[in-house]
Amino acid sequence: MSEDMRAELEKYLQTLNIETTCVEHPPVFTVEEMMVHLQDVNGAVTKNLFLKDKKKKSLWLLSARHDRQVNLNDLAKQLGVGSGNLRFADEALMVEKLKVGQGCATALALLFDQDRSVTLVLDRDLLDHQTVFFHPMTNSATMGLKPADLLRFLRETGHEPVLHSFQ
Repeated sequence: MSEDMRAELEKYLQTLNIETTCVEHPPVFTVEEMMVHLQDVNGAVTKNLFLKDKKKKSLWLLSARHDRQVNLNDLAKQLGVGSGNLRFADEALMVEKLKVGQGCATALALLFDQDRSVTLVLDRDLLDHQTVFFHPMTNSATMGLKPADLLRFLRETGHEPVLHSFQ
């Protein structure tokens, strides 16, 4: 399934004339595993967390630079969700909404959020790099694109990001 979704993503990026670079690697499930394969890339590698607000049932995708510390309680307060209310969403929900499973969360999967029920929280720092890297619907590759192209992709899919500054 992930290869079909990857092909669909790549086709969509081509229709927007967005150029990408791709590094193929063995499947990885953590940032630490991934970084071994990305030592030669120039840009910001991301970590992505699929979250839900337990009270309002809202869904969030967090894309931050891979070395950022993320405190879910602090983030919830800053987003107005309320401390203690952000939790990791389960894999079945991620597959339903974004068509990816565990280890494959990516802002690029927002292409498949047809009802626009997922809000993207984007690390503001990512916009200051030459290239930003995400999984292209599979954890056996990492795709790089320019920050301006990422923003255009997000807007084209109806996902205006919430920019957030992490420490």
